[in-house]
Amino acid sequence: MSRLLLDRVLAGVPLGENPLRHVRELPERPATTADWPSWVPDALRTALAGGGVERPWAHQVEAATHAREGRHVVIATGTASGKSLAYQLPVLSALSENRRATALYLSPTKALGADQLRAVRELGVDDARPAAYDGDTPMPERDWVRAHARWVFTNPDMLHRGVLPSHARWASFFRRLAYVVVDECHGYRGVFGSHVALLLRRLRRVAAKYGADPVFVLASATVSDPAASASRLAGVPCVAVTDDRSPQGARTVALWEPPLLPELAGENGAPVRRSAGAETARIMTDLVVEGARTLAFVRSRRGAELTALSARQALADVDPSLPARVAAYRAGFLPEERRALEKSLADGTLLGVASTNALELGVDIAGLDAVVVAGYPGTLASFWQQAGRAGRAGDSALVVFVAQDNPLDTYLVHNPSAMLDKPVESTVIDPGNPYVLAPQLVCAAMELPLTEKCLADFGGPVARRVLDDLTTDGVLRKRPTGWFWTSRERPHASVDIRGSGGEQVAVVEADSGRMLGTVDPGAAFTTVHQGAVYLHQGTSYVVDDLDLETGLAMVHREDPEWSTSPREQIDISVLSVAEQARYRAGVTVNLGEVAVTSHVVAYLRKLPSGQVLDQVPLDLPEQTLNTRAVWYTLTDDLLADAGLTKHETPGALHAAEHAAIGLLPLFATCDRWDIGGVSTALHPDTGEPTVFVHDGHPGGAGFADRAHAALIPWLTATRDAIAACECPSGCPSCVQSPKCGNGNEPLHKDGAIRVLTTVLNAVADATPESKAS
Repeated sequence: MSRLLLDRVLAGVPLGENPLRHVRELPERPATTADWPSWVPDALRTALAGGGVERPWAHQVEAATHAREGRHVVIATGTASGKSLAYQLPVLSALSENRRATALYLSPTKALGADQLRAVRELGVDDARPAAYDGDTPMPERDWVRAHARWVFTNPDMLHRGVLPSHARWASFFRRLAYVVVDECHGYRGVFGSHVALLLRRLRRVAAKYGADPVFVLASATVSDPAASASRLAGVPCVAVTDDRSPQGARTVALWEPPLLPELAGENGAPVRRSAGAETARIMTDLVVEGARTLAFVRSRRGAELTALSARQALADVDPSLPARVAAYRAGFLPEERRALEKSLADGTLLGVASTNALELGVDIAGLDAVVVAGYPGTLASFWQQAGRAGRAGDSALVVFVAQDNPLDTYLVHNPSAMLDKPVESTVIDPGNPYVLAPQLVCAAMELPLTEKCLADFGGPVARRVLDDLTTDGVLRKRPTGWFWTSRERPHASVDIRGSGGEQVAVVEADSGRMLGTVDPGAAFTTVHQGAVYLHQGTSYVVDDLDLETGLAMVHREDPEWSTSPREQIDISVLSVAEQARYRAGVTVNLGEVAVTSHVVAYLRKLPSGQVLDQVPLDLPEQTLNTRAVWYTLTDDLLADAGLTKHETPGALHAAEHAAIGLLPLFATCDRWDIGGVSTALHPDTGEPTVFVHDGHPGGAGFADRAHAALIPWLTATRDAIAACECPSGCPSCVQSPKCGNGNEPLHKDGAIRVLTTVLNAVADATPESKAS
């Protein structure tokens, strides 16, 4: 069935095009069931059987038993492997046996929390009293939840702002807290993950005040070393359950590269490919014509809407009844709209849905014939999570990965083993980042005075140094019994756990005065500068004015045919070197602290085809970011030996920097927009030609450290990606970057390969004696 669908899709490809780069057949996996544990109440077993669960799978029982016996556990298995049951069994059993016990459920999104709450309610377990407590919960209901709910479903944002600051009002709930469920925990990475890790430590500290020591049950997509990742996130030692015993149908995975469009030219005349969204719409059209239930994952809300619209337009020429069977799904829909779409896709009323990653997490949709993934979703864990939506009923299914026009996607379709054979990543978090730790310690001190004893849980000596700085600055007061918060105002509202902190910039519609959303202050200059196209819930707005003093970006509704991308000038200075390795060949590799000064000077207006309309100048102040970076230097003699002239060196380093940024998400769980870089033929701090790659968050988010640890495979993949690209002198698939502050000039594609080869040869050939640190 799946191979037949692929053949039908290929039949629709115009003559002369050959987008298929690789096909892999993944075998069927049979199920392994187990007996119900003796401790599961008969009423719960009957309720589950009524929902279609006659016998649990072996991994569900294994994880549930760990939790039941008081061990913190993470279940890290594939999509549709029944992770929910693994925590429902111990939690609902405990709530049935002990009428005073309570439980807390945390999910990264409100939509997922609502799905899980609905699933628990449908079981109809007596007196479990599950309830939501999030930003959508009406104020009158919140009092009832605090007083009566026994299983509270919320998210980290509400726990941070609404529960822990008011823990005295939740005293009865915390006193009886038996379990904490952390769902989709692989999504907590980078700065957000670091905040959540410290938030969970605050949660355990508050629970301990009331005499509770809850068991943590974490659910994750398949990740590398889930026990270590979960332990680092929750702050408690976790055992891992990873042997997936659920059934899975055979799948055909196809890697697809959109063709070049010879009639179009991009920045600096570079070749342009058909967009991944347009190619996805074409594939989905062919699948819908075949009657295949298809889900397409697209990277943006606007992209999802455009993909669905393009497919509907194409289907109208085939059968007038088919356009109504295709829709878009994204965040921002009303709950009833979302439920209707999910039901229509599940029962076959809808044949095609273009979605953001809103359908990646947790929503129970079974029996899909095909999944199309438009662009690498950021991690292998997310890719397999999305791919797992296909064939959920055990039937065979088709998965098509459509490459976007960037270095990482191009590398993956030309190196299939990097996607299909490589173990999934471990999550990257850094709870010791002082820029994250400081506001979290302030919030913790407001909730309960901090003592010497509790500092070990927050990083020990690192936390002590941060507390000393906070005390010196007068933010906290040190007394013999600990550190105290002295203000009457709660600090929580000013701490953005999904960003880097600081006052958010409000995006306001000028005509109505309606606030559309907020933007992290560090990103305001690049996303809501004057003239920027700002997307909100699928609607386009154009920014009229950015007022930095008031923190307001005023916008008006408009749907221009172009998009905007900023252009920055960036300087970098070395603050300190944490690790250094010098190689006799003339290469030095460093990891340390840097200060990045950025200045947004203009923006480009681009058509969807990639054609650049013009460059518009901007007048904005400079910004400075203190963060972590990895960088390497080469001597002029080495570059000359590689055949590079003084004139070619800047372009070669610049191209190597761009491609390295593009490939780093393959080795660190980040997006290319989470990181940045600088290259120069003579850096004042190093005195040599230098390439920097730095974290885009204050204090760093662990990405530069991961790059340093994976230097050889990272730079090898970077070099291979450039060499494999079929363009003559550089394009978005290899060395051009959409965020380049210099308009992608100068770039020297072949020179980048020589630079990377030189560095790799020096590092690979070095003996331990030739290194100094």
